[in-house]
Amino acid sequence: MSDDILRSVTQGQLNSTIPMVSVGDTVDVHVKIVEGAKERIQVFTGVVIKRQGSGINETITVRRIVANEGVERTFPIHSPRIAGIKVQRHGHVRRSKLYYLRERVGKKRRLRDRRRGLGWLVQQEEQQSQEAAEREAKEKAAAEASGSEG
Repeated sequence: MSDDILRSVTQGQLNSTIPMVSVGDTVDVHVKIVEGAKERIQVFTGVVIKRQGSGINETITVRRIVANEGVERTFPIHSPRIAGIKVQRHGHVRRSKLYYLRERVGKKRRLRDRRRGLGWLVQQEEQQSQEAAEREAKEKAAAEASGSEG
């Protein structure tokens, strides 16, 4: 009973505008910063090295390099301070936690793009765009048919 109440309260506070973010993705996290009476949005760009928790407690850890120094920030995904998350590119990884990136320097730190070597993903996107084009053609034909009848 208490689980249902807790779940119903937290359900309304989940941020539904967040895209599907997975480990290895390069993301822009737009964070609201309050300085006195002013509020601004600061962008933190980096690679997602960890994702943990679930529901309202879900967090991601993003790592970036600033002045040859690694900086990691952990963001609660459903926090009101997160204005938005934009995925720049999807990285192809085979681990759930990318702590090994902490030791890597230079080009070795790069992750392979998910689209490369995964032809099924590209085919799936092409199939979806083809279906969308067919739907638009059918709607256009239906609109022309209803326009010519009247």
